[in-house]
Amino acid sequence: MSSTTPSDPSKRDFIVLTGQAMMGISGALFAWPLVHSMNPSADVLALSTTEVNLEPITQGQAITVTWRGKPIFIRHRTAAEVESARADDGADLRDKQTDAARVKSFEDKEQSQWLVVQGVCTHLGCVPLGQKPTDMKGEFKGWFCPCHGSHYDTSGRIRKGPAPKNLAVPPYQFVSATRIKIG
Repeated sequence: MSSTTPSDPSKRDFIVLTGQAMMGISGALFAWPLVHSMNPSADVLALSTTEVNLEPITQGQAITVTWRGKPIFIRHRTAAEVESARADDGADLRDKQTDAARVKSFEDKEQSQWLVVQGVCTHLGCVPLGQKPTDMKGEFKGWFCPCHGSHYDTSGRIRKGPAPKNLAVPPYQFVSATRIKIG
């Protein structure tokens, strides 16, 4: 004798819901390695920040460090260089920015003697001269890009030449009075 009564609908719903839940879990377990492989590797994360000890840099000296594959110019400016940069705040600047806006503070004390800028000319991406004592520093005693003749002052501001912007200030902070963390 054949039965014409339908099977239990609650049993069918349970099987459908269980099957869908298993498919969702399986899809997530399959996709996780793919998503995880898109995270940055340890060597890339290590390059995301650079810490620099400023103690060995004497006044008037400049060093170059690398951050994210770009040169970073760190200059321990003399009092005369800081004074010259502050005096030029009112000059006719193409990219208007005061010297105070280009330096950071540590514990509410301005560290105006330290200038940290990306060493990449804003015209076509050349590396300007001015880090070595023997380098040509341009008309404003900062940096000079010999490729196209851009002159930067002691605050890294464009003063003459085709560059449209100042040397960029990378994201950095003072970790202590003698250490900075870039990035």
